Parts: sequence; C-alpha cells; structure tokens
Amino acid sequence: MKNVLVIGGGGREHAIIMKLAESPQVGKLYCTPGNGGISRYAECFDVAATDIDGVVALAEKLMPDMVVVAPDDPLVMGMADALTDKGFKVFGPKANAAIIEGSKVFSKELMKKYGIPTAFYEVFTDSESAVRFLKEKNSYPAVIKADGLALGKGVIIAQNEYEAVKAVHEMIDELKFGKSSSRIVIEEFLTGPEVSVLSFTDGRTIVPMISSMDHKRALDGDKGLNTGGMGTVSPNPCYTEDIAKECMERIFLPTMHAMNAEGRTFEGCLYFGLMLTPQGPKVIEYNCRFGDPETQVVLPMLDGDLYEIFDAVCSHTLSDVKIGWHEGSCACVVMASGGYPESYPKGIKMNGLDEKGQTEGCFVYHAGTKLADDGSFLTNGGRVIGVTARGESLEAALSAAYKGVGQISFEGAHYRRDIGQRALNFLKEQG
Repeated sequence: MKNVLVIGGGGREHAIIMKLAESPQVGKLYCTPGNGGISRYAECFDVAATDIDGVVALAEKLMPDMVVVAPDDPLVMGMADALTDKGFKVFGPKANAAIIEGSKVFSKELMKKYGIPTAFYEVFTDSESAVRFLKEKNSYPAVIKADGLALGKGVIIAQNEYEAVKAVHEMIDELKFGKSSSRIVIEEFLTGPEVSVLSFTDGRTIVPMISSMDHKRALDGDKGLNTGGMGTVSPNPCYTEDIAKECMERIFLPTMHAMNAEGRTFEGCLYFGLMLTPQGPKVIEYNCRFGDPETQVVLPMLDGDLYEIFDAVCSHTLSDVKIGWHEGSCACVVMASGGYPESYPKGIKMNGLDEKGQTEGCFVYHAGTKLADDGSFLTNGGRVIGVTARGESLEAALSAAYKGVGQISFEGAHYRRDIGQRALNFLKEQG
C-alpha cells in the first residue's frame, strides 16, 4: 500500500484526497495543513503549504511514497524541486515549469513565440507608458493583469479609461499586489463562453480531463464582486467534440511542446482557461495546478485510479494508463460565509453534516472549515464548503447538489441559486 502526503488545505485538496482514498493502491493519507473536513480522511499537520523547509522536514519524518503539491504558490516557489532533490516522488511541476502560471508575461510571450492563440497584449513596468497605451488604443473593456500570483484577484476588467488608469496606478505605483504587480499585462477583452480544461501531462503525453464551467461572481445573475469561484458544472456544454479537437491541435499539444522546447518540461496538472471567441478558442490563462472549484466537479467524473494516473505522470508512462469519464453531469454549489469575498466572520457552528463532514447524496468538499473540540464543524474561511453531486443530466446533478445545500446550514451562509443556469440556457438554445 502506498502512503501519500498532499500539500494544501482547501476544497481542491479535499477532492484530491477523497479520490485518492478510492484507490486500492493507497494506504495512509496525510495532509498539511488540511482542514476540518480533510481531517476525516487524512492525518493533518500544522505546516503551512508555503513553508518549503517545513514540508520537506515533514516528508522526511513521514516518508510517504508520493507527495502531491496542489496549490500554485508552493509550486511557483519551488516546492516540487526541493522535495525531488530529497528523493521524493512528487506530483506537481518544478518551478521552471510552474512559471507558466507564476508569470503572466512569461505565458503571453510563450504563446506569441509558438503561435498559440491568445488575446493581443502589451507588457508595462511604468504607469506613464501604460496610460499612454490605454489612451492611444481607447478600446474598452480592457483587461489589466498583474504579472505574478495575486490569489486570483490580480485581474481587472476596466470598463472605461478612468477604471483602467486607476488600475494601472494601483498596480504599478502603489504595488497593490506587492511585487506581483510591478509588471503588468494589458490585453484586449475577448468575448465568448469561457471553458476550463484541466489536463494530466508528463511532458510526453497530454490527456485533457472533462471540461467545466466556473461561476466567478458572488451574486446571482453573474453580478457582484469577483470571487475564487461560487460553483461549477461539468461537462461544459459549450465545449463540443469539434472544439475539443481544435484545442488539442492548436493549444494543448503546442503548449506541451513549447514548454519542452524551452527546457521547462511540464509534469503535473496543466490548466487551460479558454475563451471560445468568434475567431476560435483562445487561451485566457494557464494554471500550473488543479483549478478550484473546477477540481470538485472534474474528479467525481473520473472513471479511473487517481493514484495510478499521478504515478504514471511521475514515471513518464501516462500513455499507458486508461483514463475514462462517467456519463452524465456533475455540479458543485459553494456555500460561503456572509460577507465573502470581503470581510466575514469565522468560527460559526455548521449543522447538517455527519461525523465525516458529509451529507447524504453528495460529496461535501471542505474549503474553509475546522473541527471543534466536540467533533462538530466550524466555519474557518470565505468559501466554506462545495456541495457536489453527480446526475444523469445537468438538471439532475444540480437538483441533487441544491438538495444537499438545503440539508446544511450555518448562520450567514451565502450561496448562489443559479449555478448551472448559463449551461442550461445554452443546452435549451441548442434544442
């Protein structure tokens, strides 16, 4: 039996751990720092996901057969390198490949160099020339991105010159996102349906996972502030077989080959954020890891052994593994703390969960929870849980997920009531 240590403590990590727990090859599961729900499936430790020395020391104590580094920050900082140097088998890209997410400038220049379709852009390090460019172009909305990692908040879609100029000054002059925004990318605003496609790759083979559709805005009708994601559905009905084929030929394989050509072989989960524009699919962004909350709807649809897939990526034998997907759909509704994504209380008692932190008919993935002394669950973050269900159709999956939401309560709980509506409307239009 193989023991596995997973780094991270959110809903994505909970989904990974629950899928690994299904593998007949997996023995003991460990997680750091984990959370209340994860602690019911894995032994948790109090080492931060970004503490490279601490995680290496923990791994040397536990001696797991594999370490899975799930979040972006530690990957960009070089955690996979540090663990590999100590002889551990690691699922997750090395720092020189994780830069595909760690630097927007790097990824945009990679796409330009290798002819991978993306939005037109320019790079700036001083606000004066950035503002001059905005005034010359005078095209809105305009997309302004911090170069580095910014907890998913480093992108501003400016509707007019005032908003654009303000964003430029805040990022470059006031370093709103620290060093991450000392360099910015200004790019054209693309239109069309958005699609998230995660993929397994060992640098020789790339296997796209089932597609998904995220819901970023805090309120119904795609209104309110941007969040880390209020829910997801899978598969994304806009992503047809023909589009998938085009993406494989024009985006997925060229990206894998481009990274190899740059001496930055990517091994792990490579995430493609795509826009299906009238001119064809284009890349909005790359991530160097599983998306959150996309993972929460993709992994329940996986018909295969996740440990076996991770192991094949580590040993460059991905082409030998059979990876299938369940029929039907999957839906995840995020229950968040009142006030999220701004300020919100913590430590509120949750009702309706069993001793494993689950509820009947659903997978409940814990993102921001902790365990109270009496074994009950308390809120401990903005996005608290992702209530996820599979169904024969999207309607069935959504109905089961919302039924699960109805079984769980905590004071101030906030969730969107229209997750999947865009996908349902699209299906209706297609007849």
